[in-house]
Amino acid sequence: MADRRLDLAVRLRPYRVLLASRARAQMQYRASFVTDILGTVGVGLAEFAEVWVIFHNVDVLGGLDFTAALLVFALSNLAFSLADMFVGHLDQLPRYIRAGQVDAFYVRPLPLLAQLMTSDLSLRRVGRLSVALVALAIALTTADITWSAATVALILLTVVSGTAIFSALFTAAGGLQFFLVDGAEFTNAFTYGGQYAAQQSQQVFPDPLRIFWTFVIPTAFVAYLPAVAILDLPGDHLAPPWLAWFTPLAAALAWGLAGLCWRSGTRHYQGAGG
Repeated sequence: MADRRLDLAVRLRPYRVLLASRARAQMQYRASFVTDILGTVGVGLAEFAEVWVIFHNVDVLGGLDFTAALLVFALSNLAFSLADMFVGHLDQLPRYIRAGQVDAFYVRPLPLLAQLMTSDLSLRRVGRLSVALVALAIALTTADITWSAATVALILLTVVSGTAIFSALFTAAGGLQFFLVDGAEFTNAFTYGGQYAAQQSQQVFPDPLRIFWTFVIPTAFVAYLPAVAILDLPGDHLAPPWLAWFTPLAAALAWGLAGLCWRSGTRHYQGAGG
């Protein structure tokens, strides 16, 4: 057991060194770093303002009141902020492809995906993450929740699995960029579009879109389904509350699809001269 732990620590050391160096580089210019964080705080507050304005005019929308909608907003933004912090820069892959920088990654000892994930640690996303954490704390303390070990477990599973789902979407989009170098708008529809859909009540969408965002691109598992289960809401025929416990399975399936997209993309890539 000790040998396995030592071997794992040795394997992870290059990643820790890379991430630490990226973090130090970003914090070296403090004024720029603080400005970036304030900018992401503004993004988070703007998205929260949208929720507040809607529920300032209506009491219930899509089966959710303001507190329930705040919980959905917080869970989705928390998961997206974490995924965006660690792998969101994969959407810069077309720039690396056009500049021929991807070839340089291949001659290094670390796997390509691992290098791209650690090529930039976006600490400026901490601002948006802090907004999500505050919103989650307010939602959990003001909502009528019957607390139990199962409730706590579901919240933890939701945060981890939701982050994994968004990370899978970024990775799948990165794999598709090997085919669509100038197709960022297409892939952004699944990443940033999925993030926007995740922070809404799924009942506001027509059935075809609800099926798409639940069973094709599983962003409904990120926040809406867990929130319905946590608050003990009835749900509906397309999204019963018990589906929330299948969020880890949705994350595993999303990563399976992301792995296929990434594998196909890297095999399709022939180099800067190809």
